[in-house]
Amino acid sequence: MDAAARYQEEVIMTKPPEELTLMLYDGCIRFIKLAMQAIDEKKLDKANENIIKAENIITELMSTLDMQYEISKNLMSLYDFIYRWLIQANLKKDKKYLEEAVEIVQDLRNTWAEAIKIARQQKNK
Repeated sequence: MDAAARYQEEVIMTKPPEELTLMLYDGCIRFIKLAMQAIDEKKLDKANENIIKAENIITELMSTLDMQYEISKNLMSLYDFIYRWLIQANLKKDKKYLEEAVEIVQDLRNTWAEAIKIARQQKNK
């Protein structure tokens, strides 16, 4: 592992859990957008690669949910929907599915970022 990779790993390992979730959302958004660009450019192998990366992130988000909370059940439904849309996008190489998926992920990301901000403000009172 080179120095840059070690540094990146260290950055990730020292982040609080809420920041890691934000990073996952950001990565998912980035991969979906790269997949949309690849479809536009007719680079279907690149589209496939990036959609799979986005699917992997959604799977990770699903696996970390604590299902004893009602909100987790709602999030699971959203994640499941996003995951199915990513699969459809990959099968059909259709940006329509990616556009809908990325919109939901962006909303989740923005809501999560706002929740972090509110929690930190309340903690600092």
